[in-house]
Formats: sequence, C-alpha cells, structure tokens
Amino acid sequence: MNVLLSKMLSQADPSQVDGLARFFKTAPGQYGEGDRFLGIKVPVTRSVVSECWREVGFRELDECLGSEYHEIRLAALLALVEIYHGSKRLPDMQRECVEFYLAHTDRINNWDLVDLSCYKLLGEWLLDKDRALLYDLAREGKNIWEQRIGIVTTMTFIRHGQLDDTFAIADILLHHPHDLIHKAVGWLLREAGKRDKAALVAYLRPRSGSMPRTMLRYAIEKFPEAERKSFL
Repeated sequence: MNVLLSKMLSQADPSQVDGLARFFKTAPGQYGEGDRFLGIKVPVTRSVVSECWREVGFRELDECLGSEYHEIRLAALLALVEIYHGSKRLPDMQRECVEFYLAHTDRINNWDLVDLSCYKLLGEWLLDKDRALLYDLAREGKNIWEQRIGIVTTMTFIRHGQLDDTFAIADILLHHPHDLIHKAVGWLLREAGKRDKAALVAYLRPRSGSMPRTMLRYAIEKFPEAERKSFL
C-alpha cells in the first residue's frame, strides 16, 4: 500500500478546491491550465509527509508524482526532500534522489512545486559540485518550470554566501517573456542583495533600464523608497 497516497487522499477537502484552482491559475490559457486539486492546504500536506516519509520509496513517489492531483505531487516532492536530508551519510542514496528528481521534472509543473523542492534538494547536492546543469536548465529548459528550477535552486548558494551563480543565471533569463520567470529572478536577486547589497546594486545599475519592470520591482523591494524611485 502507498501510505503517502492514501493519507493524502484522506485529507481531501472539497470546500477548498475552487479557491486553490483559482490561486494556481488553472483556467484555460493560464499557466496551470488543467491541474486538479483535492483541497489540501500546504501545512496539512507537510504534516502528512512528516508522518510517513520514512515509509515510502521511489516506487511510491513515482506513483504520487504521476497523480492528476497537485497536492499529491507536492507531497511526493516534499517526501523526496526529506529522504534526501535523511540520507546525509549515504551519498549514493542522495544521488538517487537527485537523479529521480531530474527524471520527473515534467511533473514539477507549477511554481510552488518548484520553489518548495528544488533548492532544498538540488541546491544542497550542487553546493560542492559543478553547476552547469542549472545553466542548461535556464537556457534550454523544456518549459518555464525547468527554467525556474535553474534560478530558484541558487537560493541554497545565496544562503552560503555564494552569489555569482544567481547573477549569471539571472543574466540568462533577463529577457525571458514570462512573468513567472521575472518574479523568480527578481526574488532571487533580492535575496542576493540581502547578503551583499553593493553587489546587487552593481548588477542592477547597467541593466535596470532594460530589465522587465516586475523583475526590477521584486529585486529592489527592500531598498529605501528614494533608492527604489531612482532605479525605477
């Protein structure tokens, strides 16, 4: 029995379905078109995962990632992150987790699925490794979600004081057409600026005139008002 799947199904709340479907833009033509929901909020999903991640393996995770329901796919990703971090003395198992993650990016198909998994798993794995994979995802990702993985994964590097990859991948995505990429890049630039504001300012000054406004607004959100106005 797939305990993660059964426990998640038991938490379905039909009263929440319509609100979640609207929030994640599932109408025709929107970025989450066609996704389906059980009505399970993220704290509930986290609680289920906390209870049972030790009882699931890759077969169960694969089944959950194949689900039509958004929350079950999220539960699988959160469980995978837990398995990765629970295997700190088992590098082969951690490698398997990363390989499994990369083999299932077609199921990581909304911004929350990306943001709640990629840097906690892929970012941790790449801390002491070559990061060309992220540049490839940013440049050549099959969709906006793989491209978003490319930039959001750098959150882990930022938290370790390593900002160069964030700025370099931001350059790759600087003129991307999609608003969700603008928001992600701006968010990560803002996080980099919390570590080193001077480095962020130096990055922004020659680019702010051509940068998408949403990206710029996100990047400078924490600046004093006068400084924000100057950049805008």
